[in-house]
Amino acid sequence: MSPETRQWTPAHGAPYRPVAYRPARMPSAQSLARAAELRARMDERRTVRHFSPDPVPEQVIRDAIACAATAPSGAHQQPWTFVLVKDPAVREQIRAAAEQEEQLSYDGRLGDEWLAALRPLGTDAVKTHLTDAPALLVVFQQRYWLGPDGVKRKHYYVDESVGIAVGMLLTALHLSGLAALVHTPSPMRFLSHVLHRPENEKAFAVVPVGYPSDDCEVPDLIRKSLDQVMTEV
Repeated sequence: MSPETRQWTPAHGAPYRPVAYRPARMPSAQSLARAAELRARMDERRTVRHFSPDPVPEQVIRDAIACAATAPSGAHQQPWTFVLVKDPAVREQIRAAAEQEEQLSYDGRLGDEWLAALRPLGTDAVKTHLTDAPALLVVFQQRYWLGPDGVKRKHYYVDESVGIAVGMLLTALHLSGLAALVHTPSPMRFLSHVLHRPENEKAFAVVPVGYPSDDCEVPDLIRKSLDQVMTEV
């Protein structure tokens, strides 16, 4: 059976069964060129809040999710669920609930220090991207595995695992020519209710996806240089 057709099943307590891993080694010159190209392309990535309504190929979204799902995870438990929200009425519900929570936050729940940190980004409680973007993904973290018979098993390093997966999702979307935004309305409990998710899942992030609008603007930001984020020992 090929890797493409094998179906995942819970492996809790199964014995270690190693398989050979012998990927072809990339020549140094090719590796250097590819790394430089990737660095340049990723430096072009920006968080976008102004989306064009133009549709995006759904298969690109599916492939990006599949890429994200290759992320490493604690004990290979893969504690994530990606919900692609297509129904306009459901998206309106999500936006209304998110804006209600965001308004409370901007009215004082965030605190002065957090509001000051947000000020250079020009954000507010209005979240048009939740309905304007042609695609909307909601990422859930599975706090524990829940079997069809009600059996529960703890998942490990869930925050770290899902965070890595979302990072890979953003990378895949950007390299596929799409823009995205990581939105984390707080609290996010309403997402489980609106999307009818099971008890073991907790909302992690909302990711609108699409093309930037013709009048899209982003904050004038400067990323830290390599020597500001890296040290050698």
